[in-house]
Amino acid sequence: MGSAPAAGSVRARYLVYFQYVGTDFNGVAAVRGAQRAVGVQNYLEEAAERLNSVEPVRFTISSRTDAGVHALSNAAHLDVQRRSGRPPFPPEVLTEALNTHLRHPAIRVLRAFRVPSDFHARHAATSRTYLYRLVTGCHRSDELPVFERNLCWALRADRLDVAAMQEAAQHLLGTHDFSAFQSAGSPVPSPVRTLRRVSVSPGLASPLLSPQESRKLQFWSLEFESRSFLYRQVRRMTAVLVAVGLGALAPAQVKTILESQDPLGKHQTRLAPAHGLFLKSVLYGSLDAASCTLQGPQFGSHD
Repeated sequence: MGSAPAAGSVRARYLVYFQYVGTDFNGVAAVRGAQRAVGVQNYLEEAAERLNSVEPVRFTISSRTDAGVHALSNAAHLDVQRRSGRPPFPPEVLTEALNTHLRHPAIRVLRAFRVPSDFHARHAATSRTYLYRLVTGCHRSDELPVFERNLCWALRADRLDVAAMQEAAQHLLGTHDFSAFQSAGSPVPSPVRTLRRVSVSPGLASPLLSPQESRKLQFWSLEFESRSFLYRQVRRMTAVLVAVGLGALAPAQVKTILESQDPLGKHQTRLAPAHGLFLKSVLYGSLDAASCTLQGPQFGSHD
């Protein structure tokens, strides 16, 4: 996407928001080559081929998510270069065209915006929020309604000590070296991140449950907001907070784990399952917040 536009043609850059149920995918990133695994990006770029761009369309993803992780609203930028004499697609036409040609029902383009040619979906993001969904009161996997499977972590417990989890979460707020919560073997220039917000709250009851199931099952929502996160940081923090909620750890131990900066410690190697995690929103402070910011729906949270 770094080459100059062909004579007479206009290259337009767009920011698109899209969502997906991650169950069937090897993550959001494209899988190149002859592998059988496939990413969400593969389907998006396949749909974009039908735009007949002079240059192949490539999506630059804002936030990479692992296999099984979902997104209420992820983002990406792409360049579309129409043939000479043809104006750029209006954003709403681009959205409709991509959705028309998407071959997987678990992916949907939400909205598109024209952005400057130097806009970068990953680098320009000023905030990312992740939602993790838990459910208690489910002692066997077959007790979880089929509509919620692969969309939450079913804990084999009747209750969580939410007050203890909220106390423990306070130790994670602010700017810290989060090395203890990143997966080993994922080097980054700096493990320092600023966690702006973390919340533990009752989730909304699923409207797809029977009254009997609604009385038995309790949903919980954990939310984490930062400009960026380390690899698997959210799933590791979630696992430790759940351990606090189940009484396996004391809230003060979370501070000790954080300060250890050791990703291979006894407690912080726990990893919450991918299927309970959702990328909820990606925000861009450099753009007009009224027109170019799209939050994910309020799914299972009172926040």
